Amino acid sequence: MPGAIYAEGLVKTFGDVRALDGVDLDVPEGTVLGLLGPNGAGKTTAVRCLTTLLRPDSGRAVVAGIDVLGQPDAVRRSIGLSGQFAAVDEYLTGRENLQMVGQLYQMRAKQAKARAVELLEQFNLTDAADRPTKTYSGGMRRRLDLAAALVVSPPVMFMDEPTTGLDPRNRQQLWEVIQQLVSGGTTLLLTTQYLEEADHLAHDIAVVDHGKVIAQGTSDELKARTGGERVEVVVHERGHMGTAAEVLRGFGKGDTTVEDHTRRLTVPVTGGAKLLAEVIRELDSRGIEIDDIALRRPTLDDVFLSLTGHVAEEKPEGNGEQGRRKNTRKEAVK
Repeated sequence: MPGAIYAEGLVKTFGDVRALDGVDLDVPEGTVLGLLGPNGAGKTTAVRCLTTLLRPDSGRAVVAGIDVLGQPDAVRRSIGLSGQFAAVDEYLTGRENLQMVGQLYQMRAKQAKARAVELLEQFNLTDAADRPTKTYSGGMRRRLDLAAALVVSPPVMFMDEPTTGLDPRNRQQLWEVIQQLVSGGTTLLLTTQYLEEADHLAHDIAVVDHGKVIAQGTSDELKARTGGERVEVVVHERGHMGTAAEVLRGFGKGDTTVEDHTRRLTVPVTGGAKLLAEVIRELDSRGIEIDDIALRRPTLDDVFLSLTGHVAEEKPEGNGEQGRRKNTRKEAVK
C-alpha cells in the first residue's frame, strides 16, 4: 500500500531540459523523507508536481491517499507547503497573516484568531505578533511562513529548503519545530542542500541528481555504501612517513593514501576504537611521534561525493533550480 506521499515515474520537461526523469518516491505516514541534491537536481520541481503547482508530463502521484492529477483541489486541502522564500504579506502583522490564511481556508473568524494565537506561541512569535511583518528578521519570517503552512494542521507537509539562508541558531529552532510536527504524526517531505540537516531530520534520504533518484535509504545505509571506517594519522616529522605507512598497511583493509604536503596518511580499516588503540601503540613502539590521529566514519558529504561526483552546493545559482523555477512560472502561465 502506498505511503502518505507516493510518486511513480514522474517526468517533467521544460523545453529541452528534463527536470524530472522518472522519479519514484514512497514516504510512509509519520516519517520524514529528505530529498537531497544540488541546485538544478529537480528537488523543487518534484515538490511542485506533488503539491499540484505543476502538472507532470507523465507519471502518477498520490498524496494523503488522494490522486494528485485527478483531485488537485482535495490534495491542496490536505497539505501544507513552505517554500524557499517566506510567502508572507509584509504590510500585515504576524497575527493578521495567520488569520488571513485561516479565513482563506474558510475557517470562521473566531477559529482563525484562536489558531493564530496557538501558532504564534508555538513559533515563539507572540512578542512580535502585532508588528508589521516587514520589521521581522529573516528567521522570524521563515518561522511565520511555516506557521502559515500549518494553520489547518495538514497531515502531509512539504518543505522546500526551509532553512536556506538562516543562521545556525534559527536553523536549530526550525529543526525543533519540524521534529515536534513529525512526533505528532505529520508526514514530511523535506528538500535540502544541507547534508547535516538531512542527517539530523530524515528517517529516509533520497539523493536526486539530473532529475533522477540515484540512491535511497537511511543515513546509515547510504554511508555504508561508501565504505567503512578509516584511520587518519598526521605524523610530526616528514621523515617518519614511510615507516608510518608501513604500520598502517599492517592494519589496513585497502590502499594507504599518503598526502606528503600535510604529512597525513589514511587507510580503510575495520575494528573501531579497539583497532585505533592498537595503531597508536604500534606507532609509539616504532618511535613515530604524531600530531593527530582519528577514526573517521563516512559522512553524508562522502556519500554525496561518491554518488554524484561533486560536493553539495549551499548557495543557489541562477542557472540551477532557481533558473528552472523561472521557467516553471512561464510554463504555468501558458
